[in-house]
Amino acid sequence: MKFLKVLGIIIVVLAIIILVGGMFLPKTYTVSRSTVINAPDSVIYNNIADYNEFLKWNPWYKMEPTAKTKISGPVAQPDHLYEWEGKETGQGYMKTKSVEPNKMVDIELKFIKPFESLADTRFDIVPEGTGNKVTWTMSGENDLMGKWMGVFMSMDSMIGKDFEDGLKFLKEKSETGN
Repeated sequence: MKFLKVLGIIIVVLAIIILVGGMFLPKTYTVSRSTVINAPDSVIYNNIADYNEFLKWNPWYKMEPTAKTKISGPVAQPDHLYEWEGKETGQGYMKTKSVEPNKMVDIELKFIKPFESLADTRFDIVPEGTGNKVTWTMSGENDLMGKWMGVFMSMDSMIGKDFEDGLKFLKEKSETGN
């Protein structure tokens, strides 16, 4: 009986630590990467805003080209939709929320599997030198589990390299036309 009482106290203390500690951990996250691409802003914009083109440089599609994908809705306009489902990449969708032609694409990113989450993904295109600086940003809110996961591995360390690879692929596609 004493063992159960001690176990109960330990469980209560751990629950309090998790809940109270979670109140002090970051509520939001942001991951951002940039690169300069020597191509017209219209070419870069089309490669981002048209999911048929996005698919050609998307780092996760390159990781799992056998994932099921579906593209629908008005191309490069609000409600343009890219859905995927794969063994490695999980399941989710990207839906264009708003666009500024040749300048910005704002996307709702919803992960369904393996973990459900919602994020805002944005691409900004700004002239820089003889090219255009493209900044890819993803931000969202951490739930309690996300807050504690962030203690051990930040969203930046989990996804930053994928953003860098994606921007490298976008740069190659935009500069060479392939």
